[in-house]
Amino acid sequence: MEKKLVVNMSHNILQKGPVIILLALLCTILWGTAYPAVKIGYDLFAISDADGFGKLLFAGIRFFLAGLMTLAVSVVLQKRLVIPQKSQWKGIALLGLVQTTGQYIFFYLGLANTTGVKGSILYALATFFVVIFAHFLFPDDKMTLKKIVGCLIGFAGVILITMEDGGLGGGFAWNGEGFIMLSTLSSALGSIISRQVSQGQDPVVVTGYQLTGGGLVLMLLGIVGHGQFGMVTMEGVALLLYMAFLSAAAFTGWTMLLKYNPASRIAVYNFLIPVFGTAFSVMFLGESIFNLRSLLALILACAGIYIVNKEPRSD
Repeated sequence: MEKKLVVNMSHNILQKGPVIILLALLCTILWGTAYPAVKIGYDLFAISDADGFGKLLFAGIRFFLAGLMTLAVSVVLQKRLVIPQKSQWKGIALLGLVQTTGQYIFFYLGLANTTGVKGSILYALATFFVVIFAHFLFPDDKMTLKKIVGCLIGFAGVILITMEDGGLGGGFAWNGEGFIMLSTLSSALGSIISRQVSQGQDPVVVTGYQLTGGGLVLMLLGIVGHGQFGMVTMEGVALLLYMAFLSAAAFTGWTMLLKYNPASRIAVYNFLIPVFGTAFSVMFLGESIFNLRSLLALILACAGIYIVNKEPRSD
């Protein structure tokens, strides 16, 4: 009876408007800091541009630690380590391979070959991929004229940010912007899988195991490929721990919001991730967005996300 009361209280709290806004804002801010943090991490650990496996090792350690942090939170909340049932492991493993391993293979390799500003704006593709996948997979989430308009506006922003002054080719590299796009595709698939896997399960537990498993695969890939760090400093370790924390906190918070609220009510806040990612890239990496193309691309991408996800309020 006491456990049921706690669950109902969490359910009610996470459905309150101010709580949704604050938690979604925190998650998007944390995710926004990841763009400059990854690039700064490459410098602090002296990972060479050619060492792709070193980048995967870096990513793997981050997400493996993030998973352990999340499971530790679960132990504190549940007062025990929750072991998923045998029937649940398949879904959690698939989620880890898609949302963590697959997404961040492309993200870490791609971000090394493009700017944080571009990577942040290209993230908008994840939202539009989710809308397209949902149309075919969920009968209650079909494409509408509003969603089509939002996708077209968002795609226009994505195309614009990959263009140089003479066309598309000069500003687009498959191992840079192309990999970021594949990362967003994995992220979108992960969102669809998460919607199914988290039903009937504790989202903190699901997040913890999928991050740990997905991070372990990344780490093993880095080790097998002889990835290495050129140096290890206290600054680098501190950054790595922060990145693990941001993943644990953001993924857990977002999964909890999605469990207790309609996806459309939460997904609208996705437009803040390119905003914060761009702002932090300008702030910490010294990148520039103060040109017409970049500003317009950011506005179009954010507007597209907002239009796609915004539902008319009935209250």
